[in-house]
Amino acid sequence: MKVNIYYGGRGLLDDPTLYVLNKMEEVLYELRVTVERINIYEHKNEIATLPQTMKDADGIILATTVEWLGIGGYMQQFLDACWLYGDKEKIQKTYMQPVVMSTTYGEREGEMTLANAWELLGGLPCQGLCGYVEDLVSFEVNEDYTLIIEKKAENLYRTISQKVKSLPTSNLAVKQSVLRTPQMELTPQESEELSKYVSDDSYVKKQKEDLKELASMFKDMMGKVNQDEDTAYIEQFEEKFVPQPDFSARYLFLLTDKKKPLFIEVSRENLTIRYGQEENIDIYAKLSPEVMEAIISGRMTFQRAFMTGEMTAKGNFKTLRMLDTLFNFG
Repeated sequence: MKVNIYYGGRGLLDDPTLYVLNKMEEVLYELRVTVERINIYEHKNEIATLPQTMKDADGIILATTVEWLGIGGYMQQFLDACWLYGDKEKIQKTYMQPVVMSTTYGEREGEMTLANAWELLGGLPCQGLCGYVEDLVSFEVNEDYTLIIEKKAENLYRTISQKVKSLPTSNLAVKQSVLRTPQMELTPQESEELSKYVSDDSYVKKQKEDLKELASMFKDMMGKVNQDEDTAYIEQFEEKFVPQPDFSARYLFLLTDKKKPLFIEVSRENLTIRYGQEENIDIYAKLSPEVMEAIISGRMTFQRAFMTGEMTAKGNFKTLRMLDTLFNFG
């Protein structure tokens, strides 16, 4: 048995949906289920091709987080792609379990949206999971909540293995009689080719490469020299370093314009900083050069960049917050 998980959140460190998915994966692994998680935000330029990844899945989990209103753009784009380019015959045989966690209001509406969308696509429903999380730490240590999550994963396994049937719904009738959207009659193979064509951004990439080359030429003409790939930002971090007694951590910054990540190791009064891949990292962070420039110039903090989503991070939240203490760019 194989289950695909499609995560439609932003991948933030304190996203409660990620905790729920990790627990569900543990249960499914124990039941010897093959699980593949697909983070939609990592494929935002090729969402149109993602429905084709359901080919060998017996069931799927659609998971997202309500941060302010609705299921979010990534999940909506994925559902649109399923409607336009998905293999409808495959979808009709695929069970779907919605998982919606909320840090605001609307988790029940989000779960219903996913369930209704899947039924309109012709898919098989499965009892979902939704909840409101005010404090992630309290939520994680609550054993009753953990048990509920595990039971939901077991229910998905039983539903798929036993091929549980359900009563017909009005959504199916609406689809047959009302939603007569003009569509081309395409085979699954033609739908797959069309989705690839729609998501092909090679022309846009070529334009960006040409613009980048022109910008580089103009910079050279004006006498501007780009910072060395292996020295950018290092001097600024060393100048603003504030040693902290009894604190040690290893950070790895993935900069979108650098081929190598920036590694920073703090060990009490000692600072090690260089470009290159390292292991045993406490915090992984990804950000653009514009955001890094704003941080080192004092116009933004690491905490603010993370909270606004301009920097994504994975690891211990307290260790992440220490960055603004360790490096006083303000």
